[in-house]
Amino acid sequence: MVVDRRFERDERAALFTPLTVRSVTFRNRIVMSPMTRGYCPDGIPDEAVLAYYRRRAEGGTGLIITEGVAVDHAAALGDAGLGENNIPLLAGDRAIAGWRMVTDAVHAAGGKIIPQLWHQGAMRKPGTGPFPKSATVSPSGIWGPLGRMTSIAPSFIPSDPHIGEPMTECDIEDAIAAFERCAKNALVAGFDGIALHGGHGYLIDNFLWEGTNRRQDRWGGDRARRSAFGAEIVRRIRTSIGEEFPIFFRFSQWKQQDFRAKLADTPEELAEVLCPLADAGVDVFDASVRYFNSAAFERHPGNLAGWAKRITGKLSMAVGGVGMNHGMYDKGDGAKASDDFEPLIQRFKQEEFDLVAVGRGMIGDPLWADKFRSRREFLPYIPENDATLF
Repeated sequence: MVVDRRFERDERAALFTPLTVRSVTFRNRIVMSPMTRGYCPDGIPDEAVLAYYRRRAEGGTGLIITEGVAVDHAAALGDAGLGENNIPLLAGDRAIAGWRMVTDAVHAAGGKIIPQLWHQGAMRKPGTGPFPKSATVSPSGIWGPLGRMTSIAPSFIPSDPHIGEPMTECDIEDAIAAFERCAKNALVAGFDGIALHGGHGYLIDNFLWEGTNRRQDRWGGDRARRSAFGAEIVRRIRTSIGEEFPIFFRFSQWKQQDFRAKLADTPEELAEVLCPLADAGVDVFDASVRYFNSAAFERHPGNLAGWAKRITGKLSMAVGGVGMNHGMYDKGDGAKASDDFEPLIQRFKQEEFDLVAVGRGMIGDPLWADKFRSRREFLPYIPENDATLF
């Protein structure tokens, strides 16, 4: 018998070991990061969307986390600058059937796929979306502090940070129920788990962040109480979907309203935010940063994913600039594919995190995972390719 020894001493091989989370096994540790695209006509995945995800699975990706999928709530979706009628949905027979075609195709290619459930919260532009007369919701009726570092176009920034009334108990229950309904629909559509978007200034993050949550009831106050909304969503989803399927939770320090915002300044403070979510049933924390190799806290070398794993005891996923020459929104001469993977490999070897999410690199090259494994050259990253590389 001939033994293939090409990869025996290849440090990249560790990233191609399987990982089982609850009852689901991913064939490797490479994940396609969720990235909003806006190519679902009337919110329904079509053959082009199917082909887009299938090619990434055929390219060796272990797990695909879909673009943000709007939950079944009147204020969940509005103009995100991508065509408000083209953001995917996960409610109604047509949407579920469309996603079923996608999940079947990904499974046939050997991959796994989970949807990222998304509510825009304060970031929804009033008067837009499928229900333009519905008020934009935020825990305290606040968009966030104005005049901070952001990449948001001025036309999307309100002139007054107070965008409405604080959410009532009924409003909060309606939003939680919408996440729960869509989680159930996800299993009918054949998905392998659930991902929640709890970062970037959207609704769950609006509750986590003191810049948008000024409440003093059970949904606000200190960090642990600001986590109660997200924890209740996780708890209800866990009850609805059972014990077999994993739940991923994306969180971020930075917000679209304020790139320099922080949920926590120390590991101890981060524990106050994340431990209630872990106790509620999160399996994997998706720590969204603009560059994965950055230290999360002063005088502490670990990155944000590493600290999430350390303080909660749960699995974690690193994301941010993997395979690119600089992080998202960083200044420079344009993002380009990079072959400097030494920091990534060393941090993974130290068990700082368990999964690696690739965003822009995988937009540019659907074969990214296989090419990373075999050290082949990547296709260049060109944002416009997102619409054409199926």
